[in-house]
Amino acid sequence: MSKIFLPIILLFIVLNAGFSQKTTHDSLKMHWFGDAKLGIFIHWGIYAVKGTDESWAFYNKKINHADYMAQIGGFTAAKYDPEYWAQLIRESGARYSVLTTKHHDGVALWDTKMNDLSIPKKSPAHKDVLTPFYKALRKNGVKCGAYFSLIDWTHPDYPGFLKDSTKYKLTEHPEKWARFKTFFQGQIAEIQAQFNPDLWWFDGDWEHSAEEWEAPKVRRLILDKNPDAILNSRLQGYGDYGTPEQHVPVVRPKEPYWELCMTHNNNWGWQPQDTFWKTPYEIITIFADAIANGGNLLLDIGPKADGTITPEQVNILKELGRWNKKHEEAIFGSIGGLPNGHFYGPSTLSKDSTTLYLFLPARASGPVVVKGLDNQIKEASVLGTTQKLTPKIVGKISWSAVPGLVYMDVPKSALDEQMTVIRLKLDKPLKLYRGHGGF
Repeated sequence: MSKIFLPIILLFIVLNAGFSQKTTHDSLKMHWFGDAKLGIFIHWGIYAVKGTDESWAFYNKKINHADYMAQIGGFTAAKYDPEYWAQLIRESGARYSVLTTKHHDGVALWDTKMNDLSIPKKSPAHKDVLTPFYKALRKNGVKCGAYFSLIDWTHPDYPGFLKDSTKYKLTEHPEKWARFKTFFQGQIAEIQAQFNPDLWWFDGDWEHSAEEWEAPKVRRLILDKNPDAILNSRLQGYGDYGTPEQHVPVVRPKEPYWELCMTHNNNWGWQPQDTFWKTPYEIITIFADAIANGGNLLLDIGPKADGTITPEQVNILKELGRWNKKHEEAIFGSIGGLPNGHFYGPSTLSKDSTTLYLFLPARASGPVVVKGLDNQIKEASVLGTTQKLTPKIVGKISWSAVPGLVYMDVPKSALDEQMTVIRLKLDKPLKLYRGHGGF
């Protein structure tokens, strides 16, 4: 072995060993997540009673803490139908769903034994709402995710709100922090034992360090019981995938696995005054951008306190489901598509890279153009239809290795009402010309 390469290889092994202690991208464990592409996030809690900001309403002093917590008296879940929820999620095309088991306000949706602040004990619903939902998800073939807030702004041993003068320093009251660690880790152990989530979606890690949270211990607590569980990145670096929030990445993220979480309107939970609903077209184009860059979309809905889901949210999920069903070949199990500059829109590839899928924005009918495609096109068609296309190669010079431009016209009759997908079957795995032109 070359003496030059040996130190480089040794350095790679050392760095990789250190990295694997904090983030494990095990190919088998992450396989389903990478293929899933779409998840449905659900923010449901006492904040839906008055339609206030989830936990942040009292943190930002829009409402005092006592009035915020009094909402638990109006959380009835009277029309809660977990089977309908699960069927709607499945109809959307989502492969997993994440429900808020406990937000920053500290109210648990299951019958926690660590304290009395829970929906079963304190609300008129008087029931554990997690168990039937997870049961319904699994019945419908949907993976189960558990959102869990590490912080708890209501717990007496938590060091207060960041804007609260009563916040204590951990070094001054280690006994309080020790009690709180026992509490929140005990709740995690309960969820793990009772529900065995496929995915953990942590939140609130920003208030303390990995050492203070005992992040490695929390990770072991979960993986010792379920080695296949996936953890998001909000455990101070001890997770498996990145979680950009609301903002669509313009450049492909460096993480091998990532997920964009985004609301249906401008808020996570139900708020009656927020009618700024995203349209199905907007959601679908955002989704296409995410998968084109090798990621997932975790799309949020916010049910009312009685458990009903508003018609606007239902419509979005159903239309998303229609579009996903028609174009599932280009979505689920795909990999990220062409680098920027080759096509004016999102794209994906089959796993063997022999089929290229082009997503046409704004109902564009053409001419569609692909640059730098150093492949022969065996067949071009509009996905979900019987429409075949005839590619036209422009600018190919016989004595040059530089490929020509591929132009295609798409008949308006073949266009999808939201976003059309073209399928190009290639003669071999995708090969691109990335040069600057010339001879």
